[in-house]
Amino acid sequence: MRIFTRLTLLSAVMVAMMLPNIAQAKSRILTNCFWPPQHYMCKQVLPTWGKWVKEATDGRVTIQIPPKSLASPPEQWGSVEKGIADAAVQFNGFVANRVAGPLVAMQPFVASADAPAMSEALWETYQKYFPNEYKGVHALSMWVITPAEVYSQTDTPINSIDDLKSRKIWALPGTVANLMKKVGVGVVAGPAVQANEVISRGVVDGHIGLSPVSIAAFQLGPYTKSMTQFKTRIYSTSFSFVINEKKWSEISPEDQKAITAVSGAKFGRMAAQFWVDGDAKAIARFKSEWNIPVFQADPAFENALKAQSKFLTDGWIKKANGKGIDGQAAYDFYVARVNELSKL
Repeated sequence: MRIFTRLTLLSAVMVAMMLPNIAQAKSRILTNCFWPPQHYMCKQVLPTWGKWVKEATDGRVTIQIPPKSLASPPEQWGSVEKGIADAAVQFNGFVANRVAGPLVAMQPFVASADAPAMSEALWETYQKYFPNEYKGVHALSMWVITPAEVYSQTDTPINSIDDLKSRKIWALPGTVANLMKKVGVGVVAGPAVQANEVISRGVVDGHIGLSPVSIAAFQLGPYTKSMTQFKTRIYSTSFSFVINEKKWSEISPEDQKAITAVSGAKFGRMAAQFWVDGDAKAIARFKSEWNIPVFQADPAFENALKAQSKFLTDGWIKKANGKGIDGQAAYDFYVARVNELSKL
């Protein structure tokens, strides 16, 4: 009996000694990046978040970024849902059939030049108006990149509705392309990665939907003669950063709290700042390398386009309402917060 008691006590001591090690069990988050490996999302933004996560969790949680994307850009959400990747970034335009809320930042004429401000405003809007919309994944963060501008490929700037109608325009699919069609513009729509193929061949004589950093990235400077900039920018793009729900549940509540603290608005502002810095460098090349002047849009032009774009905003509000979101309230809140937070 005494031997049995000693064995029991010994077992209890061994279990107690093991408990700290169990508590210190490490977790790795396989974090996909669909951009090219040299892109700052893969080389700087996600690694910076990984450093924050490691520090915040005292090394209990780390991230790993695969050398190549594990799925195509439209399939990032699906790859996380299926467990192919633990976490990934998703362009919200590709998941419009799943979520409506984050598309508030992609409505016409709600953007500013301050991408970090838009990102913080979007995260606040998510928390207030659609915190339960994400299904199958857990939202870590979301952010908005620098806004799109209007570009002419002829010596005449585009600064009126008539100027637009006289052109054939390349446009990003979705909001921008639909607005151009509403105005009555001849449109060639396509993803940003195909812009150079269309624009460099002279198929169009103007383009809409890219920020200055994308003009540099897609080597469109030699084919662009001027840029027209609106006071309230015409369009911007939002992204979601999501993690597999099961993977998230495996992380301790303490570490979940720590990861949340370095994600959300903090991550969104950090990611968006890279686009702001990229735009600044691109604008410098506009002046020094390509001689691309920047014109401010005539207020009459801006107001006319705003009026033409109302059907898009109304459509989003209706869709959001159908998802159980107060669309008008979410829209008004986002616009107000962007205006309050923007410093650029």
